[in-house]
Amino acid sequence: MSEDLSTEWVDHHRPGAPDLYPADRREEMDELMAAIYRDVNNGVYRCGFAGSQRAYEDAYDRLFSRLDELSQRLGTRRYLMGDHITDADIRLFTTLVRFDPVYHGHFKCNRRKLSEMPVLWAYARDLFQTPGFGDTVDFDHIKAHYYRVHRDINPTGIVPLGPDLADWMQPHGREALGGSPFGAGTAPGPLPSDEVVTDQLGTHRLG
Repeated sequence: MSEDLSTEWVDHHRPGAPDLYPADRREEMDELMAAIYRDVNNGVYRCGFAGSQRAYEDAYDRLFSRLDELSQRLGTRRYLMGDHITDADIRLFTTLVRFDPVYHGHFKCNRRKLSEMPVLWAYARDLFQTPGFGDTVDFDHIKAHYYRVHRDINPTGIVPLGPDLADWMQPHGREALGGSPFGAGTAPGPLPSDEVVTDQLGTHRLG
């Protein structure tokens, strides 16, 4: 699990690395991250690979109920645990960043797009524009993987051209909630030259 990086690999952290799994918040974080995994991270897969209408609808309802709860939580705080980014935000981001390009259509998670959920959309853009998030995302790779590999869902293997990704770089306004992304830590440094790709959003890290 990702929390191992904050507990078992501390000796390998870079100088100034932020504390993404603060000891005094772990009980609350563990409960929240378990819910995010069950209903969101895994929930989109339970929608996409459901073997019956009932299973799909159950996963769909749990997914969007959880997203509604997270949206309410994030309405008054910049990050899931308050003023600083934690492992909980990283876990949620990995699903949100794929939501419109993949999960909305490919996995039938289509109550509404991420871009139609104002709080979560602004939150996701805030993270995307933070060093270490958007520069690790390759949307072309994400789409190619899902649409070409899952031939039981997409037998033609056709990869959609959309959505337009330019809005990821639009102002999000979440800085008005205060907080600082890395807390007492510092942002990651520039991209290594051998990890750079270029797409319609500019320069990003491979991944």
